[in-house]
Amino acid sequence: MTIVTLFMVTENIIATENNSFNYSVDRFADIEIIRYQVPGFDNLPLQQKELIYFLSEASHVGRDILFDQNCKWNLSIRRSLEAIFENYKGNKKIADYIAFEEYLKLVWYNNGIHHDYSSDKILPNFKESFFVEQINNINSSQLPLSKGQSKTDFLKTILPIIFNPTILPKRVNQAEGEDLVTTSANNYYDGVSQAEAEEFYSKMKDSTDNTPISYGLNSRLIKENGIIVEKVWKVGGMYSTAIEKIIYWLEKAVSVAENPQQKLAIEKLISFYKTGNLKEYDEYSVLWVKDLDSNVDFVNGFTESYGDPLGLKGSWEANVNFTNVEATKRTKLISDNAQWFENHSPVDPRFKKEVVKGVSAKVITVAALGGDCYPSTPIGINLPNSNWIRRDHGSKSVTIENITEAYDKASLGNGFLDEFVWSDEERNRMKKYGFQTDNLHTDLHECLGHGSGKLLSDTDPDALKAYGSPMEEARADLFALYYMGDSKIVELGLLPNDEAYKAEYYKYVMNGLLTQLTRIKPGRSIEQAHMRNRSLIARWLLEKGNAQNVIELKIRDGKTFVVINDYVKMRELIGQLLAEVQRIKSEGDWNSAKEMIETYAVKVDATLHNEILLRYSKLNIAPFRGFVNPVMNPLLNVNGKIVDIQITYNEGYSEQMLRYSKSYNTLPAINK
Repeated sequence: MTIVTLFMVTENIIATENNSFNYSVDRFADIEIIRYQVPGFDNLPLQQKELIYFLSEASHVGRDILFDQNCKWNLSIRRSLEAIFENYKGNKKIADYIAFEEYLKLVWYNNGIHHDYSSDKILPNFKESFFVEQINNINSSQLPLSKGQSKTDFLKTILPIIFNPTILPKRVNQAEGEDLVTTSANNYYDGVSQAEAEEFYSKMKDSTDNTPISYGLNSRLIKENGIIVEKVWKVGGMYSTAIEKIIYWLEKAVSVAENPQQKLAIEKLISFYKTGNLKEYDEYSVLWVKDLDSNVDFVNGFTESYGDPLGLKGSWEANVNFTNVEATKRTKLISDNAQWFENHSPVDPRFKKEVVKGVSAKVITVAALGGDCYPSTPIGINLPNSNWIRRDHGSKSVTIENITEAYDKASLGNGFLDEFVWSDEERNRMKKYGFQTDNLHTDLHECLGHGSGKLLSDTDPDALKAYGSPMEEARADLFALYYMGDSKIVELGLLPNDEAYKAEYYKYVMNGLLTQLTRIKPGRSIEQAHMRNRSLIARWLLEKGNAQNVIELKIRDGKTFVVINDYVKMRELIGQLLAEVQRIKSEGDWNSAKEMIETYAVKVDATLHNEILLRYSKLNIAPFRGFVNPVMNPLLNVNGKIVDIQITYNEGYSEQMLRYSKSYNTLPAINK
């Protein structure tokens, strides 16, 4: 990674909805840290402010869980780096220290020593001898040493993990033909092969009463004395000390719940955390989906399975939010018409839902990000992931508009459109409609895309295995793209005219073919599920559309551009691809999923890649962005009762990360 000049903004900012706001916080390597506003928070009633505060604390105390899930050495390494950072007495202008500080910031950002997107191990640019010297200068009591462990023994263990590129090189290995479990550095398995893990969960499904439980979601699978066992994440089990703190704050949230339905949902989540019983998790998910009246909402738990090459284990994540009432009018229109969209989908009728149930959609204002949603966060969420709950009870879909606004405001005037967009026609369209179409795409993706379609009755929800995640994201994106160009969208007033959707079409294909390559190192393939999804769609459209003069790549002045010649025909192609992707998912056609992913979603043209990287580097734009959370300060009266919650935006990146490491230090360095 390229070392760039570090800077930090630490001005004392307490923003209101009307004053100016500085989004920039920090910049290092290929990452920019920005902050987001929480408009409307000050106007909430005290009960809802307290609820947000308690849920926010519950979203922070689980932070160590994700670090440990990503790699069992992450907490030891993070705490060692933080000890050096806080105790360093030397010259901070030397190359080794500058590189050390960058590495620490990268470990914070990626929740461990592997890159969040590529999952490659992050290699330090400082010398090993510098690290050894700093460790030796620190009192042993400030280091994450095991009982009776010397610094020498600690260094023998930790040095090769940090510095040797051949040890734990990939957090999530997706390479075809390899054992994906034993070659992945994540902490979801130990001593178990891919075949053994798949057989273990296959037998577990076969031995049940056909209840579609998400087996393996909340456990580590290990081999003890030759026997494969699960170490469940629960009170009294693995991660107990962190989960107990989560429960502490959830119980406080129960005391200020907005209504009985929300109270029941939080209480069931607490019970699940205590028992680890996945049937209770499903019961919680149903209660949560049915809570449509609460203004404040949250995600807290073992949720997405992108970090597991088998797509079974859920990474811990959290999000606390409240409804953006005005913007939600847009998503309500979408959810109210969900059956129309399902009925008119271009997929085979066998794969359509006869009755779309419980599709709720809203625009939210996020107030706290945690776990796998922090510092990098999604801009939309559709949960729960369980197919049977979606089918029988529906799902919740959200677009996080204060996050998309922060991205948009922080990008003003960066020169990106001038460098990568073919002509003024496309540029002007994107400037005029881009923010609106981006948000609508997210609305449609989360609300309708993930909520659409059905599996055949005999299809295993995990049939696509490692290909399941990118295929599901492609399905949702295709559904959204297809309907953005439908006259129904203009009829509903979701877009102003039949030209606006073209802004999203152009941006999407440009990103999938060209600009997302800035997130990949030279010589590497595409690994991350969402990037694979975008590449699959864009490259398939290019292949099929090029022959019909629909879409092409043109070179001008040595630079490659996307040119779309026929947006109407492009939409027809999107419909064709959507129909095939839905068929693959509905039938559980692993062979077709594999062929599609390996053909369109993985490989990178080296010449084109180098060109894009060179053009992008001249703009000095960070390809990755993350956020710091605002700080919530409870104000107490003389009796210790909360009378208000003040929200401030004055905390820097390093300040927040160090504070979180101290205040939310909930797990041992090594968890067994």
